[in-house]
Amino acid sequence: MLLSFSLSLSLMSEIANLISRALIFASKRSVSARKWTPSIEQTLHRLRCRDSLSPSLVARVIDPFLLNHHSLALGFFDWASQQPGFSHTSVTYQAILKSLSNSRHFNAVDKLLKQVRSQKVDLDPSVYRSIIASQIMGKKTHNAFLIFNEVSALNYDIGADTYSSLLAALSSDGYISYARKVFDEMTLRGVSMSTVGFGVFIWRFCRNAEVGETLSLLDEVRNGVSEINGSVIAVLIVHGLCLESRVADAFWVLDELRKRDCKPDFIAYRIVAEQFRSMGNVVDVEVVLKKKRKLGVAPRANDYREFIFALISEKRIWEAKELGEVIVSGNFPIEDDVLNALIGSVSISYPCSAMLFYKFMAGKELFPFLPTLRNLSRNLCKHGKIDDLLEVFQILSIKGYFSDMARYNVMVSFLCKAGKVKEAYEVLQEMKKKGLCPDVSFYNYLMEACCKEELLRPAKRLWDEMFASGCSGNLKTYNILIRKFSEKGQVEEAQRLFSHMLGKGVVPDTMTYTSLLAGLCKENKIEDALEVFKKSSEHDTLLAQSILSTFILNLCKEGHFRAASGLLCGLTSDIGQLDSHVILLNCLLEAAEISVAIEHIKSVREKSALMLQPICSELLASFSSSSKAEPILQFLQPVKEKCPI
Repeated sequence: MLLSFSLSLSLMSEIANLISRALIFASKRSVSARKWTPSIEQTLHRLRCRDSLSPSLVARVIDPFLLNHHSLALGFFDWASQQPGFSHTSVTYQAILKSLSNSRHFNAVDKLLKQVRSQKVDLDPSVYRSIIASQIMGKKTHNAFLIFNEVSALNYDIGADTYSSLLAALSSDGYISYARKVFDEMTLRGVSMSTVGFGVFIWRFCRNAEVGETLSLLDEVRNGVSEINGSVIAVLIVHGLCLESRVADAFWVLDELRKRDCKPDFIAYRIVAEQFRSMGNVVDVEVVLKKKRKLGVAPRANDYREFIFALISEKRIWEAKELGEVIVSGNFPIEDDVLNALIGSVSISYPCSAMLFYKFMAGKELFPFLPTLRNLSRNLCKHGKIDDLLEVFQILSIKGYFSDMARYNVMVSFLCKAGKVKEAYEVLQEMKKKGLCPDVSFYNYLMEACCKEELLRPAKRLWDEMFASGCSGNLKTYNILIRKFSEKGQVEEAQRLFSHMLGKGVVPDTMTYTSLLAGLCKENKIEDALEVFKKSSEHDTLLAQSILSTFILNLCKEGHFRAASGLLCGLTSDIGQLDSHVILLNCLLEAAEISVAIEHIKSVREKSALMLQPICSELLASFSSSSKAEPILQFLQPVKEKCPI
C-alpha cells in the first residue's frame, strides 16, 4: 500500500514537471513572454491533462515548478478553475499564494484571499506567515496588519519572528496604534519579543507617550518571556525622547532604566549630554557627565553589532542609520564589518549619512570592502552626488588604496558612469606610470563612456591603443562599438567590426546581431541584413529565434514588409516563431497593408496549416490594444473562414 502511494506521488511529480515545462516553453514562444495567452491554453489542451486534473496535481505544478513564474502559475490556477468538475482546495490556494507572495504580486494575493474568505478555505498558518513577511518586505505594512488581524481571529500561531518583524515594521512606518495592538497580542499570547521588534516599537512609542507609560510597557516585557538587550533598549528610549526635545524626561529616565536592569551605557549618557549642550545648558551637561562617570557602563560593541545587523536584515535602514550616527558621532567602538554594512545599506536612501560613515572609516585608517565601495559608488551616482563620489576616490587615492586592477576597475567604472570621462582618462595615465596594464574591462568602461558622450574618435583611439598594448577585445568591446556605429549610421564600420570579431573567434550574441541588424535596416541595406541573420541561424538556432522578432520589427519600422514576410515564410519550423508572425501582421494592419497581410496568411497556410490557428488566436488577443479597428475588420473578413476560433 505504501509502495503504491509512493509510486503515485512519483508519477504525479513527473506529470507536474511535464506540464510546467510545456507551459514555460510555450510562454517563451508567445508574443507576451511569461504571460498567459490563448496559445498557452492550447498547449494544455494538446497535453490532454483536463481529465486527470486534481487539486494535488495543480498544486504540484505550481509548487515547486512554477513558483518563480507567477503569471504562468496564476494563469494555470485560473484555467484549472474553469475546467468541468474541478474545484480548488486549500492545497491549490496555498501553492498559488506562495508563488504570488514570493513575487510580491499583492493585488492578486488580495483577490485570492477574498476567495479564501468567501469559500471558507482553511489555510496552513505557514501560508499566512509567508504572506505577512512578503507584505512587510514590499512596504505594504498596513496590508500586513490587516492580514494579521484575520490570523488573530482564527487563533493561528504565525511564529515569534513574524510577530516581531510586524511589530518593528508597523512602528517604523508610523502605525503606532496598530503596533500597540500587535504588542498587546504578543503579551497576551506570551510570544517572545526580539530586541529589534520591541526596540523599534519602544523607540517610536516613547516619543509621544508619557514616560510612565513607556516604562510600564518595558516592565511588561522584562517580566515576560522575552530576552532583550537592556542597554540597547535604554539608548533607544533616551534617543527617542531627545528627538522630541524631551531632554528633561530623558535625563530622569536614566535612573529608572538602571533600576529595571536596563543599564544605560556611555552612549545613552552622551545622547542626553549632547542634547543639553545643543540647548546651551552647560551646567546640566556637567551633571550628566558626572553621573556617567559614576554610574555608566562601557558600551559593548558586539551588542550593537548584532542589533545593527538585525536592523539591516529587517530592512529597518532609517533606524540603523540613526543608531550608527549616534555611535560614530561619539567615537565609540564599532567593527569594520558593521561600518561596511552601514555604508552599503544606508547609501541606498541616505547618501549623506553613508558619507559620514565612510569618512569615519577613513579617519580610522580603514579601507572599505570592495563590494561596499561598489555599493556606495553606485548609490552616490544614483543620487547625483558626483562631488561626493570624487571625494571618496580622492581620499582612497591619497591613502594608496588603488593598487590592483580590481580596485582600479571599480573607480574607473563609476567615473565613467558619472560621465567623468576626463577623470577616467587621468586614471589610465596614473596606471601606466605605476606600470599597471589596463585589462579589457577597463578599456570597455572607457569606450562605453566615450560612446555615451558621443566621443567616437577617442573611442576609436582607445580601440587602437588596446590592441597595440596586446589586450584583445572581448564580446562586450565589440558590442559597445557595433551598437554605437549602428546607431550613428556608420554601418560599414559596424560591419567591419563584425567581420573582425568573427576573424578573432569572438562569438556574437543577441546584442551584437540586434544592434547590427537595426543599423542595417535603418540604412536600407536589407540584403546585408538578411545575410547577417542567415549567419546567426547557421551559428545558433536558438539565438536566431531570440533575435527574429526584433529583426522583423525593425524591417517593419522601415517599411520593408514584403522582405519580412518573405523571411518568415522561408524559415524552417525550428526557427520560425509564432510571435514573429503576429508582430508582422500587427504592423501590416497598423500600416493598413491589408493585401500584404492576406498574402502572408495564405503563405503561412500553404506552408503549415497547423500554425494558422495559434497565429489567429494570438492576433485576436492582441487586437484589444490596437488603435485601428477598421483595418482589423477588413483583414478578418476574408480570413475568418480559415481561422475557426
